[in-house]
Amino acid sequence: MPALEGRTAFVTGGTGGIGSAICQRFAAEGAEVIAADLSDNGGAGEFRAFDVTDETIVRGTFEDLATKWNKLDILVNAAGIEIEKTIEETSLEEWNRIFAINVTGMFLTSKHALPLLRKSAGASIINFGSYDGYIADPGLAAYCATKGAVHALTRAMACDHGPEGIRVNAVCPGYVDTPMLQSFFQDSGNIDTLKKAVRDVHPTRTYGQPEDVANLVNWLASDEARYASGQLWILDGGLTAQVQQMRL
Repeated sequence: MPALEGRTAFVTGGTGGIGSAICQRFAAEGAEVIAADLSDNGGAGEFRAFDVTDETIVRGTFEDLATKWNKLDILVNAAGIEIEKTIEETSLEEWNRIFAINVTGMFLTSKHALPLLRKSAGASIINFGSYDGYIADPGLAAYCATKGAVHALTRAMACDHGPEGIRVNAVCPGYVDTPMLQSFFQDSGNIDTLKKAVRDVHPTRTYGQPEDVANLVNWLASDEARYASGQLWILDGGLTAQVQQMRL
């Protein structure tokens, strides 16, 4: 039997590079999936227009889902953006926007999903942190700050809602081949050189694919991970395992 047969899943950022791969994997594993995002890309699952920063939309969506489903088994908070600036270059508007999407959006979605999650026999929330919540890339100050907040909130949620049968974990990817990463390459002005440098800095000599992330998320959503909660799962090809100075 597929690992998620009979489960229901709600994925924010569900039409993005990683979110779309997660929805496809969940659907292949037998789950009924909603891909929640600002725009549709025709991917797996049922698309729902969804803005994580708008509490009226978030609340209304889960109230509507309660008439469709009698429970929610899996919530994936994958919606997120990146701002490539130092704090000096970052405006207050940009700072507030990235926190609204990356942190407050996770808070609002989880908060209003809880009544349905409590009805599951074994609910799982998977948040999206980053290796940048552990170490910092230059020029990503606000992004790093949001991911540190996601990591702390993930642990707090696991403590608060574990007694209700809800597991909470965070996946912390490194470099993954998504439109966000391709935009980073495009902005460099020397795409091929940067792509090679990014690969070579990893012990595995490669960066990840969305499917690699979907594999870990699928496991965290399944019964095989029933004892896994409150953890930050780094998936980065060994990038953060090494002392970078030794590569000089």
